Amino acid sequence: MHVFIDENGEIRSCYLKAGCQKDGNFRHQLSNCDCISNAHEIQFSSSSTTTSESQEPSSGDQAASALQQQLLLMVARRTLSESPRQPSQDPEVSSCSSAQRKLNRQFYKFIIFPGKWIKIWYDRLALLALLDRTEDIKENVFAVLLVVLVSLLGFLTLNQGFCKDIWVLLFCLVMASCQYSLLKSVQPDPASPVHGHNKIITYSRPVYFCILCGLILLLDAGSKDTNPPVYTMYGLKLFSPRSLQSARDHVIVFLYCFPAISLLGLFPQINTFCIYLLEQIDMLLFGGSAATGFVSALYSISRSFVVLIVLYAFCFSAVKEPWDAQHIPALFSAFCGLLVALSYHLSRQSSDPSVLMSLIQCKYIPHYLRQQSEDSPADPLPEKMRESVKEILKSDLIVCTAAAVLSFAVSASTVFLSLRPFLSIVLFALAWTVGFVTHYLLPQLRKHHPWLWISHPILKSKEHQQREVRDAAHLMWFERLYVWLQCFEKYILYPAIILNALTIDAFSISKYKKLGTHCDIILITVAGMKLLRSSFCNPINQFVTLSFTVIFFRFDYRDISENFLLDFFMMSIVFHKASFTAPLWDLLQKLQFIMTYIAPWQIAWGSSFHVFAQLFAIPHNSAMLFFQTLAASLFSAPLSPFLGSVIFIASYARPIKFWEKNYNTKRADHSNTRLAIQIEKDAGNDDNNLNSIFYEHLTRSLQESLCGDLILGRWGNYNTGDCFILASDYLNAFVHLIEIGNGLVTFQLRGLEFRGTYCQQREVEAITEGDEDNEGCCCCKPGHLPHLLSCNAAFNLRWLTWEITRTQYILEGYSIIDNNAATMLQVFDLRRILIRYYIKSIIYFTASSPKILDWIKDESIQKILQPYAKWHYIERDLAMFNINIDEDYVPCLQGITRASFCSVYLDWIQFCARKRVEHLDSDEDSPLVTLSFALCILGRRALGTAAHNMTISLDSFLYGLHALFKGDFRIAAKDEWVFADMDLLHKVVAPAIRMSLKLHQDQFTCPDEYEDPAVLYEAIQSFEEKVVICHEGDPAWRSAVLSNREELLTLRHVVDEGADEYKVIMLHKSYLSFKVIKVNKECVRGLWAGQQQELIFLRNRNPERGSIQNNKQVLRNLINSSCDQPLGYPMYVSPLTTSYLGTHSQLRNIWGGPVSLDNIKKWFRSKWLRMRKDCHAAHHERGNVEEVESGGASSSTSNSTGHSSQSSSSHPTRDGTPQLQASSQDVHQHAGRRKSRSQSIQAHTALNQRPPASSHSGPIAESRQPFIQTSTSAHEIAQRLSGSQLSFHNSATSVFSQSPAVPVAGQLTVQDRAAAMLRSSLASSTSSTLSLLFGKRSFSSALVISGLSAADGGNTSDTLSSSSMNIAMGPSARAASQAARQLTETCEATDAAESRPRREAGPAHAIFVSRSLECRRASQEDMALEDTASQQSLSEEQ
Repeated sequence: MHVFIDENGEIRSCYLKAGCQKDGNFRHQLSNCDCISNAHEIQFSSSSTTTSESQEPSSGDQAASALQQQLLLMVARRTLSESPRQPSQDPEVSSCSSAQRKLNRQFYKFIIFPGKWIKIWYDRLALLALLDRTEDIKENVFAVLLVVLVSLLGFLTLNQGFCKDIWVLLFCLVMASCQYSLLKSVQPDPASPVHGHNKIITYSRPVYFCILCGLILLLDAGSKDTNPPVYTMYGLKLFSPRSLQSARDHVIVFLYCFPAISLLGLFPQINTFCIYLLEQIDMLLFGGSAATGFVSALYSISRSFVVLIVLYAFCFSAVKEPWDAQHIPALFSAFCGLLVALSYHLSRQSSDPSVLMSLIQCKYIPHYLRQQSEDSPADPLPEKMRESVKEILKSDLIVCTAAAVLSFAVSASTVFLSLRPFLSIVLFALAWTVGFVTHYLLPQLRKHHPWLWISHPILKSKEHQQREVRDAAHLMWFERLYVWLQCFEKYILYPAIILNALTIDAFSISKYKKLGTHCDIILITVAGMKLLRSSFCNPINQFVTLSFTVIFFRFDYRDISENFLLDFFMMSIVFHKASFTAPLWDLLQKLQFIMTYIAPWQIAWGSSFHVFAQLFAIPHNSAMLFFQTLAASLFSAPLSPFLGSVIFIASYARPIKFWEKNYNTKRADHSNTRLAIQIEKDAGNDDNNLNSIFYEHLTRSLQESLCGDLILGRWGNYNTGDCFILASDYLNAFVHLIEIGNGLVTFQLRGLEFRGTYCQQREVEAITEGDEDNEGCCCCKPGHLPHLLSCNAAFNLRWLTWEITRTQYILEGYSIIDNNAATMLQVFDLRRILIRYYIKSIIYFTASSPKILDWIKDESIQKILQPYAKWHYIERDLAMFNINIDEDYVPCLQGITRASFCSVYLDWIQFCARKRVEHLDSDEDSPLVTLSFALCILGRRALGTAAHNMTISLDSFLYGLHALFKGDFRIAAKDEWVFADMDLLHKVVAPAIRMSLKLHQDQFTCPDEYEDPAVLYEAIQSFEEKVVICHEGDPAWRSAVLSNREELLTLRHVVDEGADEYKVIMLHKSYLSFKVIKVNKECVRGLWAGQQQELIFLRNRNPERGSIQNNKQVLRNLINSSCDQPLGYPMYVSPLTTSYLGTHSQLRNIWGGPVSLDNIKKWFRSKWLRMRKDCHAAHHERGNVEEVESGGASSSTSNSTGHSSQSSSSHPTRDGTPQLQASSQDVHQHAGRRKSRSQSIQAHTALNQRPPASSHSGPIAESRQPFIQTSTSAHEIAQRLSGSQLSFHNSATSVFSQSPAVPVAGQLTVQDRAAAMLRSSLASSTSSTLSLLFGKRSFSSALVISGLSAADGGNTSDTLSSSSMNIAMGPSARAASQAARQLTETCEATDAAESRPRREAGPAHAIFVSRSLECRRASQEDMALEDTASQQSLSEEQ
């Protein structure tokens, strides 16, 4: 018998041992110390002896009675211990209680040396309450080193005599607290960003103590220097002994306040402090962007230092000796070129080196590439980002080289020194004007409420009034203007301003070095690099900084100005902090957040505490609050409302990324859950997990378009750290911009719940409702002026921390259509249709399978399927098959036979078999019918088994349908033959149940359409290729969504708040419309910091706490619910994602994509071909003019000219045979042009309703004969042929890179000679006619006019010649035009009928093609310009 007694002596449990065991007398006995040290409960057990030899029943009874006596004795002792003790207590009872107290003590073994240990008399919980557990020896070593360092620095600080009297005790207490925190840390710490035990926070206090003590000793050593170097900047003496001593005293006072500062949580944990410090140094001094982590911050500042060292070497070599204004050293010009090129390159690179390292590893380590492809085979994002980085590197190689050369040339030209100060004034005025128009005027005109007074945007997008968006956003003219103004500002204007200031300051430094050679050179190098990088990355606020610099140092405080470059650099730090997050901008945004939050007329009390806090906050919201706001702005620390009230408390400084730990959500699907959980519990079937894929797809869409849309101004003005909300019908996403570079943006998206809480819905309604209908003014409703807001609406908009910047923002996404499956399968007829499509889908996948021949010939399968081959075989299973849903069910036999199956589905089987390429026997007795019959029986039985043999019940039927849809097949014993090849399940039955659901959905729109086997077969084939049908837990679903498949379908089981239903979800790729809301970033940071302090440090677990109640003015619930889990409850939190400019399709139309060698080669090639075409056109124009001036040329001269022009462009082969060579690109372009012209000719012919011409075919000689005989007027034919011949010459030079070769005079046939003489004579007669009509000068003018009209219309040079001919002919050309159309149809018919023989004809075929092309082009161009010529002739007659 075992008895368990707790430490108070109470009996918790007891039980008798089984078997033949006899317990002896009960004796209190101390257990072994080793057992006690690891025990959680005190176990008392009696000593027992095993008596296996004794089999007497009385022995067991005696043992049981002895144990009962012992148990009664223990109960009596407990009763005596609970009774009040008398002075005359029995000594035996007291000795028993003392033994029990000794028994309760536990100890741990603390090993000092091997074999030597001491006892520590603590249990586990008590020891954990006293000391922190360290599991790694590195932590112990680091803790010991910190303890020694704290003691040493504390001793040195006390030895200097800084502390006296009571301050010595306070200093010792601070030092002791830092040392004890290494033994037992404060958990949770006010600055801890995570729940539970935080190991990093343990080392924060001693590290900060060492930093402060080291700083005190360093400042003290500097203050005791007798001859320190004194530097004066802006009237302040830097590094003077008095200033250093004052700084030392302030640090000592700060060290005394160390416990209070730690209690308020103003010290971040040490890794956060390192990231923040490195990020601020990189941004303030080098113009860097934000960091995404410690590695990112270290990488950014390292590359900045490397670039600084390289630039310093060039600048020092150029400026160390004086130089005059007329001769700028080449080294300084090289320094300017390198400065611009390296600054541009740094601005184009992300601070996160992971993608660059991945690109390098994939390039030089093929094994890494294979590993990456195996880890993420279906995710295209990593490869897409690597390609974007590769494009940037290739482009930078060319652009940086060009920028360096141009900067070198401009700097060496002495233009900056020669035109001073006039050039500086012009550049300042131009920068302010461009900046004002680009970054203030245009964004205000595009806002939803410009200047918060106008009711609608002035510059509207094309989609502004559209209710449903069906296409991508249209590129507007003001967006193009905004982009080009930004390019001019970033790449021309500000580099010119900075190089101008850099040249002037370097020239003055070479003459007079104020702070020393090295210090002056470092300052101008750092200032130039920082200002250039800031201008390249985001010049939105640069014009404001430049304006303040000019006004402040040129007018207000001219005497303290150093030089313009240093003034601009210092003003950017004071005003913008690297042009991104500035004390001034932070102060204004914090004040706006505070004023809006505590405004009395719009306070939203979330709890009773907020009511009392409102009264106590009155004295708080004065000087103290302003001082907190100023200090928080200086250190970029958030200002958070305490427990959501109006009392504000400053939090610790954070980097722009804000969150120290990445709480990225991970989707639960079949790839990361166990099979048992998938089958039993259907893991991940909650809506939040399943709907998170839409936010992931939205993140991918933003990855492609966000950077380009920001540059196009579709989100308004933006800075690093800004926060936006994208709101649509069901998607509400929170977008946080973290890093902004030159052509890249790093962001993080947080998706909120589809069906949020009541508070969330109220705030979403506040975003979506409009202010245009508000007609109030104070207490009355006088209305408002047209296109303006009312006074109340304008007033309310000014007391919000958010603003709508765009109402129709277009992104690619999925439109979601969900239907209740119970409604669609309620009646038996609808279920019968589903089963019919299920069986037909099984037959389709069986017959179309590439393994069907193997299955039919497999003897093992055919042997098992022999019963199904018999016609009298009956499949009886009343629980599986019934007449309500099975069309082939035979009531009299109470089952399904092969005959009934064939009577219904044999036609479909034979139709599917005929669709195969190879012959497949499909008669009634064929193995194909047998296999199809067996698989259909198996599929229906699997559905019935999954439905628990209750297919008549709708709920059971839906349960079984969903089980089969997700792949849970419960195969019966008689169907185990299917395991002979698992593809029978995976490739036939499983896709069949999914395809049947899709067909069942479509039959509601077209009920009788799928009765035709051909239509049904094509539908299944099309759905198999285009539609993704699978369960949402299948990894293929996520892969399909992220791959932008056009259409998807799934069956979802929804269990929410007592509702148990099944929904058919259909996704269609479309364009979604969002509202873009810009939120005050200081409001977001403050509310996030408040939630972190309330939930982690104060441990408020109330789900309805006041800090998350709705507040429409600040969107408190939306912001707090978007916090990282478990602080908030976002549906999806994306990893940090970088969007690149090169992935935006519309921006490629503006500047042609990234600069690369291939793109440059294509550009030069296109320009060269265009120039050559224009030169040929000009050459032919000059030839025609010369013919007119000479009064007409002879036939022989014209003929020889034509032959020489053709032979000069010909390229004979090695054996003398002419060969046709053409540029594929040019042929493609002109073919497209001919197609458009032929379309216009057909339209013109249809309008005129002219009779069709007879077609002619045959060789070249025969094709020319009908053409000569069709016209009744030889003069009209001459005009037409002359224009055709001239157009042929032009097209031959423009279309083909080398024109078709023409035989020499000796090889010409009789027909060729006659045609050549006829063309030359006709050309001369045409020229004579033109000269008679226009004269010499008028003729050339007509050619010029027709050439201009052809250029405007986008025609080629051959159109120029034919248009000039049509001007001369006028209305009399209609008969010849009809003849030319007949010839066109003849040539087209000939081409269509003899295209293949011509390709085989060799060189002779090339001549024929060229002649046919001549005829076709001539007639088409004449027809296209006939109306123009007619209108001109009519106008001349009038």
